Amino acid sequence: MQLFYAPGAQLGAYTLSEEESRHCVKVLRKQAGDTLYLIDGRGTLLQGVLQQANPKASIVDIQHADPQHGARPYRIHLALAPTKNIDRTEWLLEKAVELGVDEVSFLLCAHSERKQLKLERLEKIALSAAKQSLKATIPLLHPLQPLSEWIKNQPADSQQFIAHLVEGEERLLLQKALQPNGSYTILIGPEGDFSPEEIATALAAGFRPVSLGDSRLRTETAALVAVHLCHVAQQL
Repeated sequence: MQLFYAPGAQLGAYTLSEEESRHCVKVLRKQAGDTLYLIDGRGTLLQGVLQQANPKASIVDIQHADPQHGARPYRIHLALAPTKNIDRTEWLLEKAVELGVDEVSFLLCAHSERKQLKLERLEKIALSAAKQSLKATIPLLHPLQPLSEWIKNQPADSQQFIAHLVEGEERLLLQKALQPNGSYTILIGPEGDFSPEEIATALAAGFRPVSLGDSRLRTETAALVAVHLCHVAQQL
């Protein structure tokens, strides 16, 4: 199945963007009468018939819509400090979307080595990963912001965790701390870990300290492990 991005699509005639139209007609060689599958990025999978195969503005007659495609009874919000090497952050985002994540926040921490981020490029990577992995939902991405400011704006209706590496601190394994069918917010620090002040701020805001195991993991590895454990927790 090949998915096309169709924001705001509903039943009836819909005109694909020039980028999606070009891919549909020039790359995939779709013709009038072919069945197409589209996503609106907000959880709806749509099925229609290509009426006009125009590489600049293809028109699809949308006939069916599944507004709950791939819906889960839980949400995952991943918050992390992007790596100095942006390729690693981009790879992480792609894989997190493939696994299934609903929201991603990028944080500026005391030990952060990356101070800037091109959100538009990351949004394109997230879209591509969602289409490739047959997801109807594209995660919401938040721009880079200081950890202290981000924490102030977090709702208290989710299970909140901070994965840090401070020795001697009591930390429960994440897989044991997760309660199924909830909303999860997980903090992953930069390559130099969170500062003591940042950990104290998170704990004061209600975040629970957790461990991801005995190994010291890179930022991108830790983030993927955390996302995976959230999914696995639903099956335990």
